[in-house]
Amino acid sequence: MALYLRLPTTASFNIDNELVVINAFNANEAEQSLLGKDVNIIASGPSIQQLVLSDLSDTPTIFVNGSISLTAEHNFNDIVGYVISDARFINHQPEILRQHYTGQPLYATLAVFEAMATTHPDIMRTYHHAMRVLYPVDRPWGVKSNKLSFNKLIFKKKRLNKKTPLSYFINHPNFVIASTHSAAEIGVSLNVTHGFVEAGTVAYVATQLAFSRLAATIHLYGIDLLNSDQPRFYENDGNSAPSTLSKVMSERIVPSFNLLGRAYRAHGVTVINHSPVSKDLFNGL
Repeated sequence: MALYLRLPTTASFNIDNELVVINAFNANEAEQSLLGKDVNIIASGPSIQQLVLSDLSDTPTIFVNGSISLTAEHNFNDIVGYVISDARFINHQPEILRQHYTGQPLYATLAVFEAMATTHPDIMRTYHHAMRVLYPVDRPWGVKSNKLSFNKLIFKKKRLNKKTPLSYFINHPNFVIASTHSAAEIGVSLNVTHGFVEAGTVAYVATQLAFSRLAATIHLYGIDLLNSDQPRFYENDGNSAPSTLSKVMSERIVPSFNLLGRAYRAHGVTVINHSPVSKDLFNGL
């Protein structure tokens, strides 16, 4: 029987000689429960501009990356999450957090928090109680450096960056791994307390988070994929960040979401993709 590594329950960051501690996500925390609630996940595709956002404002909402900028002009009454999984977003557009993040529940990877410790130290000091660490299950300590303290455990950098094949988790009760998908390893988490599975888009992380928090139905907006060469709705041609969606769309994103849809439906949770651009790419979403 495989022995699975337990993830740390906290991560500590030294910010200007002050120790800032952020708890790991734990689905058992009462405040994390979205039991019985429909949840909207709003991504950053150009199709967001076609939405009547007032129709969505009363539903619990999770933002990802730059979509949180929608809060500047629209009143969302129940913001239950903000997810960032890639530190490149922090480094490319640090002003988005400065302008729009005001203590909403933030879920991010160690790499993101490490970047924030440099670019947004005041935000981390002020709002760390509202933040939770999410770990990718196959490389939980895959950060850019090893300056962080993980519950006083010390790991060599070589071990930090080592990636475990998803097939290792095929019998883990909290993951569904597709062993027959040949193009790339894919899988989905049933509880991101034990880690999430990557698929090349932060929206996939946010969807796993919503399921782990016991959402009843998960609605996806702005996952456009086929127009990833266009600026995100909050960008323009002059400040558009590079996108890798087109490179991983067929091999990872689409089959991963198809797997997720089947796995979550088997547990009574429906996932609906509302993007007019990409919804026909998926089976059953």
